[in-house]
Amino acid sequence: MTSLEAAQKLKAKFGDLVSEPAEFRGEISVKVGDAQQIVEVCTFAKEDLDFCYLVDITSIDNYGDDPRWTIVYHLRGLRNGCEVRLKTDVSEEKSKLPSVINVWATANWHEREIYDMMGIHFHGHPDLRRILMWEGYPYFPLRKDFPLAGKPSDLPGVAFTRLTPMEGGPFVTVAGGNSATSREPRIRIPETDSIETMGRLERRKDIQEAHGHPKGPGPIETK
Repeated sequence: MTSLEAAQKLKAKFGDLVSEPAEFRGEISVKVGDAQQIVEVCTFAKEDLDFCYLVDITSIDNYGDDPRWTIVYHLRGLRNGCEVRLKTDVSEEKSKLPSVINVWATANWHEREIYDMMGIHFHGHPDLRRILMWEGYPYFPLRKDFPLAGKPSDLPGVAFTRLTPMEGGPFVTVAGGNSATSREPRIRIPETDSIETMGRLERRKDIQEAHGHPKGPGPIETK
C-alpha cells in the first residue's frame, strides 16, 4: 500500500467527510470536513490502515480568514512506510475540537502545546494545561495578532513579562492580508523601528510591463 492508496481508502470509508487526496512534492494530504469527527477518522487510520505513529500535530493561524484555525495531523505507518497528512478547520468562535489522545498517547503534549500557543481547546484531553508558558499567562504567543515584541503581563509571585526590543533579523511577518503572498515578510527599519513593505507585489507589475515576465531582467552586469 502506498501513501496515496491509504488516502484513497480514507476517502472511500468516509465519503464526503474526507476530501480527495492532494499531492504536493510527493506528500499526500486530505481534508476532514468536520473537525468534530476527527477521532473517527484517526481511529480508522490507525487500526485499519496501520498508521501507528502520530509524528506531530500542528496548528495554523489563518488570521483574517474564517475559519481561523487549521489543525494538521502528520501520520506515519512504520511498518508500511506510508505517510499521510490530515487537515481540519476550526472556527475562532468554537476554538475547540476533540482530543485524539485515546488514539495516540503521543497526542498529549502536542495538543497541550497548541492549546498553550494558540488557545485552541481539545475536549476529552485529561490534562489540558499550559506546557511552555506558566498557568495564568493571559495570551497566546503564536497567534498572528500577538506582537513580535510581546505583551507586558504580571502574575505576582509567579512570573512577569516585559516588552522585548526587536534585536533580531531585519525581516518580520505582519499579521493580516488576504493571502500568504500578501503576508510575506516586511523589512523593519532599525533606526525608526517602523515596518515598510518590500513592495514585491507592486514591483511585479512594473517588471512585467518592462520585461514581459515578472522575474526581472536577470543578473545586473558589473560596470
